Amino acid sequence: MSTPPAERIGARAVLRRPYVPLVLTASQVGRLPLAASPLALLLFARDSLSLAVAGALVAVFTAGMAVGAPVLARAVDRRRQPPVLYGSAALSTAGYLIAASAPGRPLVIAAGAALAGLGTPPMEACLRALWPALVPPNTVHAAYALDIAVQEVIFVAGPLVTLGAVAVGGTAAGLYAAALLQLIGVVAFVRAPAVREWRGTPARRHWAGPLRSGRLATMVGGVAFVGAAVGSIPVVLTGYAEAAGDRSLSGWLLAAQAGGALVGGLIYTRVTPGGPRRLPVLTAIFTVGYLPLLIAPGTAAMTVLLILSGLMLPPVLTAVFLAADRLAPAGTAVEAFAWIMTAFSVGSALGAAVAGPLTDMGVRAGFAFAPAVAVPAIVAMLAVAHQRSPGGGEIHARG
Repeated sequence: MSTPPAERIGARAVLRRPYVPLVLTASQVGRLPLAASPLALLLFARDSLSLAVAGALVAVFTAGMAVGAPVLARAVDRRRQPPVLYGSAALSTAGYLIAASAPGRPLVIAAGAALAGLGTPPMEACLRALWPALVPPNTVHAAYALDIAVQEVIFVAGPLVTLGAVAVGGTAAGLYAAALLQLIGVVAFVRAPAVREWRGTPARRHWAGPLRSGRLATMVGGVAFVGAAVGSIPVVLTGYAEAAGDRSLSGWLLAAQAGGALVGGLIYTRVTPGGPRRLPVLTAIFTVGYLPLLIAPGTAAMTVLLILSGLMLPPVLTAVFLAADRLAPAGTAVEAFAWIMTAFSVGSALGAAVAGPLTDMGVRAGFAFAPAVAVPAIVAMLAVAHQRSPGGGEIHARG
């Protein structure tokens, strides 16, 4: 098949495909709680509990998501998307309602938070598995890049949704809003015929799932280091903003970095896809993008540097998901995508935890963590690019 003209490959080509606007928008709405729920839970718990306890409850929710995502994704691989999405959304909603009904009771809130996290529908992994069925093969890479780019909107809009709900209905309203958005997103997502028709690839099952592929497991480890680099920045920017005398600056600076990621993802939709050998190159450029932050200049210059530092995250993750689709053993694609997202989230949380004490030593020490922790990610991606799968080649899968 000949390569289509360049103008036919990109975000517009993806969005023109049937049902793509529906599944992309529904997925965005259903995933808003990923950014809205931690703040909603923190504000609700802080009404009656200490900040330390409130923070611990957010950690319970995050841990629940980390545990639940691969389990639910494995269920999708073995069955279908709608039953798992509906069932997990129901469990998560029950968790939100339990937490919201128990102000001042940390154990009950913790139980609700754990259920809300465990049941978080694996919409991101489901959508990534759908792209090959939704768009032509030559635009799958553009679909991944677009998906990852517009995901940045979630992390800007999510906290705003929480603050709006809390302003209107009190702190419990933030939890109710998260549950409602999740349900609306799932119901709209499942309306697409491709979601209802999708089936996992029949295959012999293994307890390790996709992680039995050594190259994929190595790549998942590398993604955790990428997540640690990204997760450290909000903490360091809080210290930078405090040193500048205006703590509210951190939100605007984070929005600038998210804007850079959105631009980078949209640009990357126009790039011809590459194989796993592109991974270390993209990760190295991503790492270099964080080095100028060590200058810690004034606000205007820092805004520009943060925009530049955000540009390469979508290309790196796009390449990772494309490689995962090739490396995952048959019938494990959704779980493979879930492991990647879990690794990124866990790495992000650990990066934030390490960045705090470093930033107390100095803002530049905090900013140094991101490029330093990204170096092991380059090493991991180099290993992925140069290892051979058992049998002498790559494993290809679409299930």
